[in-house]
Amino acid sequence: MPGFDKSLDQELFSEALGFDKSRITVSVFAYNNGTPKLQLSRETKTMDGEYSFAKLGRLTKDEVEKIMPLMEKAKKFL
Repeated sequence: MPGFDKSLDQELFSEALGFDKSRITVSVFAYNNGTPKLQLSRETKTMDGEYSFAKLGRLTKDEVEKIMPLMEKAKKFL
């Protein structure tokens, strides 16, 4: 079975929101012209101000309230 090929992954929507120590990105991707799917990802800010991928895990109420409108926007691409 072949592995994941990034060139086949088409980004249909992506928007990020910044928080104190992280940012959350709401995206929609379609792999190999397949069914579009919603993706949520978190990046945390390092000591030098750069962002690094982190496990999304749990969300605070504030994070949920702020990303819900982005998820509604993303829904149009699903």
